[in-house]
Amino acid sequence: MVRAVILVKSPKKLIAARLRRVKAISQSFPVSGQFDAVAIIDVSELFQIKDITTEIQKIPGVERTETMIEVNQ
Repeated sequence: MVRAVILVKSPKKLIAARLRRVKAISQSFPVSGQFDAVAIIDVSELFQIKDITTEIQKIPGVERTETMIEVNQ
């Protein structure tokens, strides 16, 4: 299992609710600071993260994303 955190910049107030419509997102919530929302995804393969990030970037109002992948030691 691969877990990633995707930070989303969007002026849309309900962006966290829109993120929840993406199937692979297990959690999303608004945050304060440089980004406006966080999405947490769990996938079986690393390559799937790119597809999900692309889907998020197609949501109207999304300006940019930043993805961080969990590293287990």
